[in-house]
Amino acid sequence: MARRPTIKDIARQAGVSESAVSFALNDRPGVSQDTRARIRRVAEELGWQPNSAARALSGERSGAVGLVLARPAHTLGVESFFLQLVSGIQEVLSAARTALLFQVVEDIDAECAVYRRWWAERRVDGVLVVDPRTSDPRPALLEQLALPAVTIGESATVGDEGPGPGAGAGAGAGVGVGVGGAPSGPLSSVRADDAGAMAQVLDHLHELGHRRITHIAGLPGLAHTVRRMESLRTEAARRGLGPDQVRSVVTDYSDAEGAAATRRVLAEPLPPTALVYDNDVMAVAGSAVAAELGIPVPGRLSIVAWDDSALCRVTHPRLTALVRDTAGFGRLAAEELLAVLAGSPPGVRISEQPRLEPRESTAPPPAHTES
Repeated sequence: MARRPTIKDIARQAGVSESAVSFALNDRPGVSQDTRARIRRVAEELGWQPNSAARALSGERSGAVGLVLARPAHTLGVESFFLQLVSGIQEVLSAARTALLFQVVEDIDAECAVYRRWWAERRVDGVLVVDPRTSDPRPALLEQLALPAVTIGESATVGDEGPGPGAGAGAGAGVGVGVGGAPSGPLSSVRADDAGAMAQVLDHLHELGHRRITHIAGLPGLAHTVRRMESLRTEAARRGLGPDQVRSVVTDYSDAEGAAATRRVLAEPLPPTALVYDNDVMAVAGSAVAAELGIPVPGRLSIVAWDDSALCRVTHPRLTALVRDTAGFGRLAAEELLAVLAGSPPGVRISEQPRLEPRESTAPPPAHTES
């Protein structure tokens, strides 16, 4: 196994003392510009990288941020949302030469245990927190640990500030000091307008003539699942539709549960004429179930996917979907966390409003079904 180059190796090859190398690599005074440049050139040639553990023990930053997913592992491999989100996060972090430490765990308790371990070991400078919950222990824990964090996917409401470091109501109030001297608590957030997105979906289906609509929702404990279900009820009531006409059923986001839920609701005596799925994978699975049952899409059943993806565009018929910049969502979150780590007060950033793109999977229902 190749040995990692050390400061002693750099000093020997550059013909300087080890203290001079330390000064040069840590941007401290004590060496000339020419010597600093020579030392850095030698370090690059040798492939030297700072030891993050040693830096953490000395009080310096680790140069990494963390992301933990507490989701059933079998739901992650086929869902495009997290892949796009992480690609946006990584784009910003790579440019800042900051590593992303990623871990998947079985539940929220295990996620909290990871945060405690990372804090104790000084493994990360801050964390990105996904899937806000209706009863969520993570914000209080992260404030207790003084670990800077950005929550991704909270609700965007009237009065929220627009994009920008340190924006948002309450920014700066009660700010403590986290790893590396960065402020923490209250937490920053990147927010999404789920209510506005659901209004677009209901507008489209209602204008087509649909009055029996079922929402195939995701995990019931997630805040955005609850928001979408509440928004569906609100938008339905606004159009004079009751819970016997428009409703939600929950799943685990997987294609298997999406298919099973589709099969159940389509077997009812008065089945829905339109289905709205909380992700692309379930929507494609639902379309396959309809085909298996001999129910034409969109002739007798319209389908809408919450998240657009290549799956939605290659399925036949192509699926009507909400198009949003998920990678941009990730970029906003990473930018906000880096801003907090650089000393900005915690703030709120609002993601771009999604837009509904009608495709071949939605059409007016048969005249006899919505009399």
